[in-house]
Amino acid sequence: MKLALFDLDNTLLHGDSDHAWGEFLCERGAVDAAEYQARNNEFFEHYKAGTLDNAAFLRFVLAPLAAIPRAELDKLHEDFMQTRISKMMLAKGKDLVRRHIEDGELVAIVTATNAFVTGPIARAFGVSHLIATVPAQEHGRFTGEVRGTPAFKEGKLIRVEAWLESMALNWDSFEESWFYSDSLNDLPMLKHVTHPVAIDPDTTLHAHALAAEWPVMSLRG
Repeated sequence: MKLALFDLDNTLLHGDSDHAWGEFLCERGAVDAAEYQARNNEFFEHYKAGTLDNAAFLRFVLAPLAAIPRAELDKLHEDFMQTRISKMMLAKGKDLVRRHIEDGELVAIVTATNAFVTGPIARAFGVSHLIATVPAQEHGRFTGEVRGTPAFKEGKLIRVEAWLESMALNWDSFEESWFYSDSLNDLPMLKHVTHPVAIDPDTTLHAHALAAEWPVMSLRG
């Protein structure tokens, strides 16, 4: 048995879905654009630098989910998929995912971005398994809180291991495993698989990949 795991933002997507969702909410007038845009950009810069306060970021990014009625959120997300995500989905990313699926491997997308934003994106890539940060709900409405461990840095590894355990599997169930990512934040996961692959990596991950003799690929162009 083989396992193939994919980061989403700036890996299978040409861009970051979390940041793009914030920009989209500003454009649609669903949040206070001036204040939200500035904080959204600030958090994004910290994420890229590896200095993100994830708890603070999650309080920020999940607040609109709690404030906006679910029916309105769902309509906004449909528009988001059509106007933003469809343009960000990389054709080579779709091909890479499809090859792993056609080879009979267990395939999942593993992303720090919350499951409301990323669930439809994973389905658009034809991937049925999604490990993402889970926004808590009560009576069908988001609370603004997180359910369980956020899928960020070491949290991705924790969440993947829990997912495997739920199927009575573990890392030893797989003769080979892949993880594809662009980000220094994913070093814990990359170090754990048999085939770590840097996809259009940031500067830190690129240097680490070269030193470790990991493959470096681009899905763009």
